[in-house]
Amino acid sequence: MNDEKITAEAVLTDTEITQEQELTSDEIYEKSKFALETENLTVSFYGREAISDINVKYRKHTVNAIIGPSGCGKSTFLRALNFMHDLTPGAVVSGSIKIHGRDISEYDMTNVRRRVGMVFQKPNPFPTMSIYENVTAGLTLHKRHGRRILDETVEKSLRLAGLWEETKDRLKVSAMALSGGQQQRLCIARTLAINPEIILFDEPTSALDPISTSKIEESIHELKKDYTIIVVTHNMQQASRVSDYTSFFFLGKLIEHSKTRTVFTSPKNKLTEEYVIGKFG
Repeated sequence: MNDEKITAEAVLTDTEITQEQELTSDEIYEKSKFALETENLTVSFYGREAISDINVKYRKHTVNAIIGPSGCGKSTFLRALNFMHDLTPGAVVSGSIKIHGRDISEYDMTNVRRRVGMVFQKPNPFPTMSIYENVTAGLTLHKRHGRRILDETVEKSLRLAGLWEETKDRLKVSAMALSGGQQQRLCIARTLAINPEIILFDEPTSALDPISTSKIEESIHELKKDYTIIVVTHNMQQASRVSDYTSFFFLGKLIEHSKTRTVFTSPKNKLTEEYVIGKFG
């Protein structure tokens, strides 16, 4: 009886695998519960581990904050999620990363970076391009698009980034004419233009004034309707304001991952509690 049960389960699993392989990208997206999952994710540089055995699942259409003291592996983890360490000498990445249930190894690097967009700490608009050209840069890199599609994409992306009203009459102006906060929102628009499924933010407001920070936080809140957001931040108040879930990292380890309210009011781990009340960090 037990042998028959095991065989039946094995056949069912094979059938499910075959069905999964036949699904389109859109069907996989709709079927998956989690936008991104990691299993035993470890990143080392020249043999020294920066993060180790990270196991976490991020639900679709949520904002997820990553907090922890400097040097704890937050940015290392974030960069692993879209193959950025492949360009780093001495870096070795092991473990599993899944995007909507499919292992990242099944995608090529370009496809991963389209699905998983990234906004960096410092605004990095292309200095020789106009505002319009910055937004469309990712679209025109490998494929030609009609002017109507480009115009629509620029407006939609700038609106989502909260920058359309400030730039709609000067799209041909150099991106470098914008303020620091506007440049960061332009970088968000540039990321949105390629239509990612997940957006990674690496301390996107750390160098910005409070007004610019507020505008970007508002954009993040709106974006979760259509995207899954993961934000590395040193700002505890920001994490509590913008996120649904929070991950606490310490010394390369994921100490706790839970609903943001739980992490900040009744954390399960003593180390998490000491960090959020300011005993260290």
